[in-house]
Amino acid sequence: MAVSPQMPDINLKLIQEKGYGFDILFDAENSYTDQLNLKFVLPPQLKKIYAGGGIELPKFSGDDSWSLPMPARFVIDTSGVVRYSEVNPDYTRRPEPAETLAVMKSL
Repeated sequence: MAVSPQMPDINLKLIQEKGYGFDILFDAENSYTDQLNLKFVLPPQLKKIYAGGGIELPKFSGDDSWSLPMPARFVIDTSGVVRYSEVNPDYTRRPEPAETLAVMKSL
């Protein structure tokens, strides 16, 4: 599953368009990522860039906090133990899916 601050209808459309075989859960106001200390608020200059590019974050998230989660992946086994984690504050750097899948296959 994935967790996203995007509104549920946007997540559902994404699942249908991309043919994802997993659910995307809605994290209202990034409250869960805030608990994990993974939430950040866009600085004013980045807000201007987003808005100038037609990205209306409040429209997608349903709140006007202009906050986003840091990209993160966790593999949690059936007993609730975190077996793998990857977090990077640079949203342009994402872990390779193959690495995550290899960890999952090893469990």
